[in-house]
Amino acid sequence: MKYLETGQFHGQTNRIIGLEGITLTDTEYTLDKVDWHYHENAYFTFILQGRVIEGNKKEVYNCGAGSLLFHNWQEPHYNIKPPGYTRGFHIELNHEWLETTGTEIDKLTGSICISNPELKLLLYRIFRESKTNDMTTGLAVQSLLLQLLSQMERDSQKEINKNPAWVQHLKELLHDSFTDHWSLSELSAELGIHPVHLSRDFSRYFHCNIGEYIRRLKIEKSLSLLAQKNKSLADIAFECGFADQSHFARCFKALNGINASEHRKIVMN
Repeated sequence: MKYLETGQFHGQTNRIIGLEGITLTDTEYTLDKVDWHYHENAYFTFILQGRVIEGNKKEVYNCGAGSLLFHNWQEPHYNIKPPGYTRGFHIELNHEWLETTGTEIDKLTGSICISNPELKLLLYRIFRESKTNDMTTGLAVQSLLLQLLSQMERDSQKEINKNPAWVQHLKELLHDSFTDHWSLSELSAELGIHPVHLSRDFSRYFHCNIGEYIRRLKIEKSLSLLAQKNKSLADIAFECGFADQSHFARCFKALNGINASEHRKIVMN
């Protein structure tokens, strides 16, 4: 089985940035299939454009643009690239950096497909920082990564402590239908819990209110669509369930700090 060292990925490497124990790699997937292999470091794979199928010993993930995977070090996996252009952004974390920051990475075993929209938004921020690449990039990337890993540990602990069944049901429901116009009473009826219970306890498990969570899902979807040149901002706003392009623009800038057209230029560069 092939062993890949720091900064080494199958395909065409567009850019590598080394930041004191963190390695950022922008890679185009050029091979139709990559057989079983593993990596020297724990790392994230974030699909920027296109699609890739990734399998490990337990699961197979069909990943489109916006998909986020975490792999613990030496976790074997394989890749299949469907026809078309595919591009991924990788963040490797070496052992010394993890030890220095006190990150308990061993609790995050195997390969994980991450659905939390907050974490995906953080990945886009890290990617944009990699494009800036100035004197403060290292500090910004490390800060964002620690924020991301801290949230991952909290999410992992919640799974161990067994969230109520309605939490997972609601998460799946919102991820599958975030463009629908749900009311609190409709969601409560679907989950079989009282509206007061849902409203009161939602932030305990999702760290925001329901409206904020749905907006994050919409913006997360828009970020993956912005990499498609043939889609206008108005088309993207409609596809993501916004009332109009101006509403989309306001929400996008509020969550990302830049406007959608600026983000599109960065991703396509």
